[in-house]
Amino acid sequence: MRAIVIERFGGPEALVYQDLPEPEPLEGHVVIEVKAFGLNHAEMHMRRGEWAEAAKVSGIECVGLVKSCPGGEFPVGAKVAALMGGLGRTINGSYAEYTRAPVSNVALIESDLPWADLAAIPETYATAWTCLFRNLEIEAGQTLLIRGGTSSFGQAAINLAVNAGARVIATTRRRDRRAMLEELGAERVELESADLSVRIPEAKSLDAVLDLVGNSTILDSLDTLRRGGRACLAGWLGGLAPIHDFNPLLQMASGVYLTFFGSFVFGRPGFPLSDVPLQEIAADMAAGRLRAHPSRVFGFDEIREAHRIMEAGEAGGKMVVVR
Repeated sequence: MRAIVIERFGGPEALVYQDLPEPEPLEGHVVIEVKAFGLNHAEMHMRRGEWAEAAKVSGIECVGLVKSCPGGEFPVGAKVAALMGGLGRTINGSYAEYTRAPVSNVALIESDLPWADLAAIPETYATAWTCLFRNLEIEAGQTLLIRGGTSSFGQAAINLAVNAGARVIATTRRRDRRAMLEELGAERVELESADLSVRIPEAKSLDAVLDLVGNSTILDSLDTLRRGGRACLAGWLGGLAPIHDFNPLLQMASGVYLTFFGSFVFGRPGFPLSDVPLQEIAADMAAGRLRAHPSRVFGFDEIREAHRIMEAGEAGGKMVVVR
């Protein structure tokens, strides 16, 4: 099979095309004919050698057709989505004609949507849905702050929260992205800054914060919450540097909740992918209730250009590759 491999750590030119053996059927796994896959910043870090684990074939998610499933959990030919479970990290991932994923990290996603549209859903929407409806327990009528709203993750979260009846305030570092977030349904868009908690009128009264900027802003996010409010840390757009000298006794507001979610836990006990309603999300997308279409679509032979655009911060949303 044809695959894109990390020949060495470096820039987009480190990604090369090779012929590799197709993955063999294995009990407890699903062999998938990859039709399309989403692009993620994690794969950029793997390509650079900045991630603890990086398989020869990158790619942490995909959509495609079941080629084999020795355990019978999924019928041959079924449309499925797969994400995490070691894909692209400890086992060869989705940058190939075929991949093999653990059964626990595969879900049916039957839909008439084009493969490119389906590829925009798995990792981004599964993670956003879990953050919103499991960690933050968002309900209709609540007010939610999403920090880092212009990222593909942030846009998915705005889509889902607005569709669920929440009032959304979003942040961005770029003034020219305000209109885009408002079109997604954000009631108001604020410029991102480390002192947001002293600038917004909703300070100390927000129900929830989804913080995708990361360690540099999470303490400020906690200061925006009402008593009993929840903050979920789920991204590092502001960098991976840790919080220095963090002292909860002195720096955390009383009576608020801090939680974390990382998509690498999907498939582990307590976090089955089947918990996420991917089928419903695809249906909402098809009906126009979610504006989840990819910002850019690339061919399999355009992986270097796709990584260049991702690295330059020019994606403008979720980018996908169609094979």
